Amino acid sequence: MALNSASSVPIDAVFKALADPTRLRIARLLATMELAVGELAQALGQSQPRVSRHVGILCDAGLAERRREGSWVFLRGTGGHDDAGPVVAALDRVLAIAEAEEAGFAKACEDDRRKLAAIRKGREEAANQYFARHAGEWDELRALHSTDREVETRLQEALNGHSLGVLLDIGTGTGRMAELFAGSADRVVALDKNLEMLRVARAKLQHLPAVQIDLVQGDFADLPFDAGHFDTVLLHQVLHFAADPAQALAEAARVTRPSGRIAIVDFAAHDREELRTRHQHARLGFSDRQMATLLRASGFSASDPVALEGGEIVVKIWIGQRRAALKPQIMPSSNSTSAQKALP
Repeated sequence: MALNSASSVPIDAVFKALADPTRLRIARLLATMELAVGELAQALGQSQPRVSRHVGILCDAGLAERRREGSWVFLRGTGGHDDAGPVVAALDRVLAIAEAEEAGFAKACEDDRRKLAAIRKGREEAANQYFARHAGEWDELRALHSTDREVETRLQEALNGHSLGVLLDIGTGTGRMAELFAGSADRVVALDKNLEMLRVARAKLQHLPAVQIDLVQGDFADLPFDAGHFDTVLLHQVLHFAADPAQALAEAARVTRPSGRIAIVDFAAHDREELRTRHQHARLGFSDRQMATLLRASGFSASDPVALEGGEIVVKIWIGQRRAALKPQIMPSSNSTSAQKALP
């Protein structure tokens, strides 16, 4: 997934896009955090149609990017991202300097940012309501396996010693894994299919710099990214939702760079059939042999798994490294419809 770039836009159009006080304010807000169009209108104190027109001009100039999530459209600035062209990156720095040096512009930007507090609070309240509705289900599932803290510690140990680079968190859920690794990765892309969960994750991760975290709606069976885009790919308690795990891992391999790594945290094979109906699990865990076969067929070399046996169901951590010379092999699906379950 490449960001828009101003390099393909005539330079006069780029500067015209910034020749408006409101668009300058929008550019600085989007450098702070990703915002929905309605949230941006709230921060600016302007109507949504008017803000949408300004946003359209910035997007056409490659200075901002739209991303649709259901009926919502989220916006982010492009200047602070690695994929930004030199002109966009330079303009982002110029605006930061202008804010530091020009008192009137600095005050307008500071006033706008103060209004972000109400937006952050609204996101957190919506997330808390979602947690309240589902807390019982999650507590029931957590009681079956090792504590979250133990799993997180062992996962960090398993990934220690190598740079995480650009990390893709597939099925980010509440955003906990993205938050856990944000400090040790160059950048984290947190992906989920479920719109409600993305909004929970956005509330949890909104304290992170906008250039450090991206939230993306997408399906693990058809990832919306270019090949070889990530250094590390993480699937934390996600693969058991896949009707066709081989397809999900083939997609993970496609977007992983040569010699990049994949980390899978999931249940060892078990017989708790009620998880199929109560929690929509398509797979009752995975054996080490099954996982090794899946990883090998997808183009990964697997290391020895880590087992956490602190509950009725064993949690396993499988680490694989992308083989540079091999293309992923698509394993035959046991489900002819290949229906994919929603990410948690």
